[in-house]
Amino acid sequence: MPEYTGAIDLAKALGDVGYMADDSLATASFLAGALDKPLLCEGAPGVGKTSLAKALAEVHGTELIRLQCYEGLDATHALYDWDFAKQILHVRTIEAAAKASAQRLDATRLDDELHSLPFLLRRPILQAIESSRNEGADAQPRRPVLLIDEIDRAGDEFDALLLEVLSDWSVTVPELGTIHTPTPPLVILTSNRTRELHDALKRRCVYHWFSQPDAQTEERILAHHVPASSQALRAAVVRAATRLRAQTLIKPPGTSETIDWIRALAALGISELDEAAVRSTISAVLKDADDLSDLSPNSLVDQ
Repeated sequence: MPEYTGAIDLAKALGDVGYMADDSLATASFLAGALDKPLLCEGAPGVGKTSLAKALAEVHGTELIRLQCYEGLDATHALYDWDFAKQILHVRTIEAAAKASAQRLDATRLDDELHSLPFLLRRPILQAIESSRNEGADAQPRRPVLLIDEIDRAGDEFDALLLEVLSDWSVTVPELGTIHTPTPPLVILTSNRTRELHDALKRRCVYHWFSQPDAQTEERILAHHVPASSQALRAAVVRAATRLRAQTLIKPPGTSETIDWIRALAALGISELDEAAVRSTISAVLKDADDLSDLSPNSLVDQ
């Protein structure tokens, strides 16, 4: 797993895989790894929070483990669970073998077998801890990237659960003991800020607020994703997206939508963003019926 000596080095590596990180983000990303702290990324949807985790996994040459948060998320989906179907099958196999040999079942032994590693379902956080304990070809810890995505969708209870894990990077399975790693994974927490996260959780993180990238940076991002597109078309798409963001929309487009937009234009063989092109491709950008009904395609076209 490559190590980067500073933020400039990391920013260049991210740029090499197509992720444009400014000095502030590169520094926050570097410090999160150097200080063994999670990086909390907050900002509007579509500005590159999730993509950062994917890019970091790529530049570090390690795996990306993703936990998608949702309302009601609990330990059985975040940490671990038991493979009930596999346990039932094992019980039936043991019962059949005991009956065939006219032997009594050893209930204590059977319970120990059912709650052993082969029956453990490792959820993302436990996967990341176990993976961090493993060594790569260079005899160094692998340190996967653990993406805890849209943590604001989960409740306060999950914040408390995560605080416990982040305190010492260990998970206790009562039947097996404590699974711990001295080298934590690289952790990226993302939030669209639909709710405030617990202050104690924020204090354990390096923080970065994601703003919409400036026009020049956004054009570079589009060039990376659709290199065959012309500079004039990329500039027109960015200007049109900027006009949309200036309106009072329910779901204003982020950079992910401008990428979808220029991909849609390329798929249709459109080289100029005129009113007809806007009408035929705007569904790649606006994802709300009210926003679409209020749209004036002509307002997005350069006059």
